[in-house]
Amino acid sequence: MQNRSQVLQEVQNNGLKLVELSYIFQNDREVVLAAVNQNGCALQYASIELRNDREVVLAAVSHDGGALEYASNKLQNDREVVLASVCQNGWALQYASNKLQNDREVVLATVT
Repeated sequence: MQNRSQVLQEVQNNGLKLVELSYIFQNDREVVLAAVNQNGCALQYASIELRNDREVVLAAVSHDGGALEYASNKLQNDREVVLASVCQNGWALQYASNKLQNDREVVLATVT
């Protein structure tokens, strides 16, 4: 079994290493934040609880807007999260809630 400091170092070097870790680390907020700060798409390997954590998801979509795909439905309907996501990657709009896909401000942010 790996210790926490080893795990933190691994995900800081390669966020996608999160897939190889136990649920304990996939549900460890600090480990997941380090992983998504290195690679936003590591969010897909985070626990359901952390995919519903606003700060974790904001960190992920700030690095890779497409990570919105792995966020909870609640956060796919969060205007600030979706705006951060589409500003980073306009294609991420497809993962936003229907309501926000039809929001004028969000759509304008996508094309600018």
